[in-house]
Parts: sequence; structure tokens; C-alpha cells
Amino acid sequence: MSNISFSSVNELKVLLKEKNLQKILLICGENSFEASGASKILKDLLKNKELKIFKKKFSYPELNELNQIIESLKDFSPDLMLAVGGGSVIDYAKTANVLTESKNLKNEILNSNYEIKKKFTKLAVIPTTAGSGAEVTANAVIYIDKVKYSVEGNFLRPDFFFLIPELVITGSNKIKSSAGFDAIAQAIESLISKKSNDKSVSFAKQSLEISFENYLNYLNNPNIENTSAMCFAANLAGEAISISKTTAPHAVSYPFTSIYGVSHGHAVSLTLNKFLKFNYVNIKDANCNFDLKERFKIIFDIAKLNNINDFDKFLDNLKSKAKLENNFKNLGIDIKNDYSKIISGVNMLRLSNNPIELNPSDLKKIIIDKSL
Repeated sequence: MSNISFSSVNELKVLLKEKNLQKILLICGENSFEASGASKILKDLLKNKELKIFKKKFSYPELNELNQIIESLKDFSPDLMLAVGGGSVIDYAKTANVLTESKNLKNEILNSNYEIKKKFTKLAVIPTTAGSGAEVTANAVIYIDKVKYSVEGNFLRPDFFFLIPELVITGSNKIKSSAGFDAIAQAIESLISKKSNDKSVSFAKQSLEISFENYLNYLNNPNIENTSAMCFAANLAGEAISISKTTAPHAVSYPFTSIYGVSHGHAVSLTLNKFLKFNYVNIKDANCNFDLKERFKIIFDIAKLNNINDFDKFLDNLKSKAKLENNFKNLGIDIKNDYSKIISGVNMLRLSNNPIELNPSDLKKIIIDKSL
């Protein structure tokens, strides 16, 4: 861990002292801002600034609240937007900052015909979870009528980010287990994504190595060292998926969040094993410009295992120890009866990154059939 550099409150202080940053719009979570300790840290730093605070209420980023943030941004016209929170808070800030000139926001996002010409203001982000890596990605998630859509473009990438482990360590185990597993899933999916390249593979490998070494200790015996490690793992996973994008488990996860309220990383964990097994069993049908078997070998080697069945058990054990419920029924999900509702909310763009082409019958078998 000695070669990892982390942001400190002093570095944040240096940014906020700049004379041209007098008006600040703060976007944060209704509860996480206080619970993380961010309010206490920022109180002194922001006391001489003209400050407006927007506290998000929804558990995931959705259109109506995004519109409210955009209106706040235009009305207040800050020198800096500061997003302090988890992936949803950061996604709100990133999206609002580039879509202030939209004429019909809903239709533009629905049809991916938004125009991103510039940022409205400078954006700084402080993650209070170690998971999404949203502080370095050039895309954001927005839900419209409980269906997930992506907004993408280089202008979404924040101008500044600060990894402050002291704000992450205070999170509940429920939040930390879900967010941490999101980082793990992102790294795994990145390694086998059709859009992956040497650079994304390097980021994903480093991320996965750190996560596997620190994830459970971070949950059970949290300290600054393992919290810092998970912050760095999440950051690297964000860098990896910025290049490669995610694959099928992420594509299928979003309805579990919007319909049933399962937190994002937990939702991804529900199908990760089964998609990995499907991809491995059908490796001869791989449609990618790299050797998929070699990529799986990288994953197995990092976990110090030899085959897909052992890795399947490894992931199940990880989820069990992290208290991530793996049974649809126990989560109030009637997977057979609700299948058509779930599948209608799947992100087809992310599905197309899967290294094995998925037809509707494959998808149904993977999601419903526990014998796979």
C-alpha cells in the first residue's frame, strides 16, 4: 500500500481556498452527508463561502430529482459544484453539469440524442463509498420510469476528486458490502468485456487483487489501511470500466434496484456467478478480439484457484460472508412471474459487451434456472 497516494482534507482545503471558488453548490445524500462525517469536515472549510445545499432523497438517480438539481445549478450559478456521497450523488452531479442546456431532458436521455458541448461549472467529487469509481468515469446512470439509461461523454468526468478514507470507514456494513462487491464485479466484468484492452486489463487486475485481499477485512475489521485499499480498488475499477464498460451482470442488475430496492452492488451480485459460468461453458463461441480463456485464467489466478466451479464457490462464499442475500425469494423477488417485467428494464447496450452473444432463451435460462 506504500505506493498509493490518497487525498487529504488539506488538499481539499487548497482547492476551496482558490479565490475564484466563492459560490458552491453542494450535492449530497439526505443521510450520508451527516453519517459519513463529511458535514463536520466541510463545515469549517465552507464557512466563508456562499453555499447552497441540495440533499437528494431518492435511493437511485431519477429524472425528476435530476431536473431539480439542474434548476438549482442554473439559478445559483456556482463557481464549483461539490458532490459528496455515493455513486447516485456523483451521477446526479455529473449529469446535471453537462445537460443544463437540454430542451427536453426526458426525450434526449430516452433517445440518447442529448448534446454535450461543455460543463456548466467546475465539478469536484468526494466519494463516501468504496464501490462505483464514479469519480473517474465518463458516464452516469439515470432512471426514467424505473428503467435505467446512461448519459456518456468526456465532459462528465469530474475536474477534481478526493479519496478520503475517513469518510468511507463510517458507512454501514450493508452499504460497504454492496458497494465493495460492485468494485469486484466491475473488475471481473471489465476483464472479459468485448471492449477491454491492455490498459483496462491492467486497471482491472490491480483492482481485483486489492479487493480480494481486503474486502472481508474491510467489512469485519475496518481500519484506515483496508478502507484506503478498497477506495483505491474502486477507483481502479472505475478506470477499467471507463474503457471497457460493464457486461451482462450489470445490464441485468438495474431492474432489481428500481423495482425491488436492492442496492446496486448487491443487485449485480445476484447474477454474476451464473453469467460467468455461462460465458466459460460457451467459451468456444466467444466473439471478442482476445483469448477469453486467458482472461478467465487471470481471474482464477488472482483468486488462487484453478477452474470455474471453484471460482463459483469462492464468489458464493464471499457473498455469504459479506451477508449479501443470494436468494431471489428472500429478497421478495418472484423471478419466474416477474421475469418479463425484469427483462424489460435490462440495459441492452451493456448486454452487447458480453463476450458470448446472448439470445432471449439464454437470458431466461441464466436468470431463472438455478441448475445452470
